[in-house]
Amino acid sequence: MSEREYKLIFTGSMGAGKTTAIAAVSEIAPVRTEVRNTDLAGHAKATTTTGLDYGEVTLPSGQVLRLFGTPGQTRFQFMWDILGRGALGVVVLVDNSRPDPLADLRDYVQAFSGVIGGSRAVVGVGRCDTHPWPTLDDYDGALRDIGINVPVISTDVREREQVITLLDILFYQIEAAGDVAGQALHGVSSP
Repeated sequence: MSEREYKLIFTGSMGAGKTTAIAAVSEIAPVRTEVRNTDLAGHAKATTTTGLDYGEVTLPSGQVLRLFGTPGQTRFQFMWDILGRGALGVVVLVDNSRPDPLADLRDYVQAFSGVIGGSRAVVGVGRCDTHPWPTLDDYDGALRDIGINVPVISTDVREREQVITLLDILFYQIEAAGDVAGQALHGVSSP
């Protein structure tokens, strides 16, 4: 049994569901650094992450998968750089109800481009049921325009199985990028 630990990042705008996604799959009570949101003009969410969210999953192999959620607001961007160090891949969460979700996508993908490379990510788009535009094809096109080729799927981060699907897809992306860690990560659906 290996003692190796792996680190993945969940990022996206405020309200995209990072805290919720981590809580949906974490085996431990997630660590949250949320405070009262004083930017109510920009977003009606009552709290916002200022440091990080943290959760973990033990894989069947005994390896620990560490899940880190970034703050969504750009004023906390210094934490993005800190949290991105040593990460194997990124789950980018996008809220399709925001004014310009394609711009949000580009901002977060570019901020984590060093981790993502060309393919070490998956994009989960939320609220597609109530806000069908832009389409998943629009997201795919926006990513290709900046040289990123990663899967884009509609996701409800409140549903554990859907978050697990995001992680499984990310593991395949990591494996396809030639990282042996990708092979070791398979199996999160049965912690």
